[in-house]
Amino acid sequence: MLADDTLSRVREIMLDTFDLDDLEVDRETTAKAVDEWDSLSHIRLMVAVERAFRVKFSNAEVEALRNVGDLVDAIDRKVAAR
Repeated sequence: MLADDTLSRVREIMLDTFDLDDLEVDRETTAKAVDEWDSLSHIRLMVAVERAFRVKFSNAEVEALRNVGDLVDAIDRKVAAR
């Protein structure tokens, strides 16, 4: 999967998860940049990502994510490894 396609899909998942219509998302977006991104919505986001891409992340992998770009790269690695 191409990173741009993955980023687009992640953006759509984030819009739905955070119930926002106009969220600007790029590879540098962090939880601090999104008011609605709290610990509960983070869990909901990760579950939605895992379902959408049919991947599974360990706790250590989730903790290592620093921004949306890290998430996109992690998704692409897992999809490519199938």
